[in-house]
Amino acid sequence: MRHGPGRGELVFRLVVSLAGLALLGAAVALHGLPSGPAFVEIGLLAGGFFGGTAGWSLWRLLRPPKD
Repeated sequence: MRHGPGRGELVFRLVVSLAGLALLGAAVALHGLPSGPAFVEIGLLAGGFFGGTAGWSLWRLLRPPKD
């Protein structure tokens, strides 16, 4: 029995995560790298979330099915 999100949901998560990373990169390019607590919130939490979700989704999409 297969558990977890389907292929369509994984593609959606990958696209949204890559868009989030692009927007985050554009904000940093326009306004510079934040300092202090904002760096933790924006750089580590948001970047980690979008990057981790994109990586996990891509890994699951490229992995051969177990069925």
